[in-house]
Amino acid sequence: MEMARGPLNNVRILDLTHVWAGPLATRILGDLGAQVLKVEAPMGRGPKQWPAISPIGGFIGGESGSEPYNTNAVFVKLQRNKKSLALDLKTEQGRNTFLELVAVSDVVIENFSARALSRLNLEYPVLRATNEKIIHVAMPGYGLAGLYRDRVAFGPTVEPMCGLPYAMGYGEEEPRATAMAMPDPSAAISATSAVMTALRHRQKSGIGCQVEMSLHESAVSYSGPWIIETQRGTNIKRYANRHPMIAPHGVYRCNGEDSWLAVACQSESSWSGLCELIGFNHADWSLDQRHENHEVIDDAITRFTQQLDCDEAMTQLQTIGVAAGPVYNTQQMCDNPQARHRGFFVPLEQGTPMPGNPIKMNGSSSDDWTPCPTLGLHNDEILSDWLDYDKQTIENLYETGIVVDEPPR
Repeated sequence: MEMARGPLNNVRILDLTHVWAGPLATRILGDLGAQVLKVEAPMGRGPKQWPAISPIGGFIGGESGSEPYNTNAVFVKLQRNKKSLALDLKTEQGRNTFLELVAVSDVVIENFSARALSRLNLEYPVLRATNEKIIHVAMPGYGLAGLYRDRVAFGPTVEPMCGLPYAMGYGEEEPRATAMAMPDPSAAISATSAVMTALRHRQKSGIGCQVEMSLHESAVSYSGPWIIETQRGTNIKRYANRHPMIAPHGVYRCNGEDSWLAVACQSESSWSGLCELIGFNHADWSLDQRHENHEVIDDAITRFTQQLDCDEAMTQLQTIGVAAGPVYNTQQMCDNPQARHRGFFVPLEQGTPMPGNPIKMNGSSSDDWTPCPTLGLHNDEILSDWLDYDKQTIENLYETGIVVDEPPR
């Protein structure tokens, strides 16, 4: 099966990632044409029969089907443009096969705990002894060294340590986390950049390297402004939907059930235009006056927006140069005409729209993307084409359970 076209077509990546941060990084690289091989544990997708409770995000198509381990929506959405090899790395033969793959690959990327690969005797020195050009990207929660090295990490628990939730909230009494594990996508983008940088370095030096990054440190990038404020000796204030440098700034109720519009009045000219549009007779107010009278302004904007649906209110505000955008639910986000015009959402998985890749360039598009492979779909292809295994050798791996195409239980 041919993979996506793109600038990374000749790059082979062994993907050992799980959950969100790592799989998103490899999905981006796969979208750009890299040959991403997802090396999966036989039970990595779960058991043959899912428990009565549905997984977070449910199942693709709304039903678990006869192979629920292949339809978990949260898993599936991150695995397009990859091939699947279900290989038991905890066996000697499985480990040896993996090292043979390392010998013919460019990148190994994983977001295990800091000690996981050493338990398998697959840490970077072992990988490098197999292939001196290999690039190993490690993405543990807190990095490979330090006091927190062996701590369990999960996006929502790492996020509060990055400083972002301290600056979020609707009052001084209680900070508010995003509840969306924001360190994960941040780490994914960092890992993608790290792979590209390491490939460029190898192009010049002829040797590979280990790239170490942490979920925690990647997320600190969200807190740049507050770090600067702290250095200046300024107390950090929680602004809720308001903004320290823009007024008015907020989210306003529109006509319709649970319908809202975000508005940011970013300049004096936009403030004048807003006042004229909503009939507010204070176009001469300075920024400080607008901050002092924010509640009065909010009430005036709400009286205007409540008469319109959010798209109509957005159009009128955008027409006069005021930044505004609707607060969409998931369905509205997918149906948004701008996203539809650009073909951003791609219905690869049983017609279910999945986010595309925001990186667009000549020679790379979603036209030749492939959906998430079933567990072990490419076992035979990879073992024969990449490693030149004969048919009997592959059959032996199946018979011993080292390679599978369905969970063993």
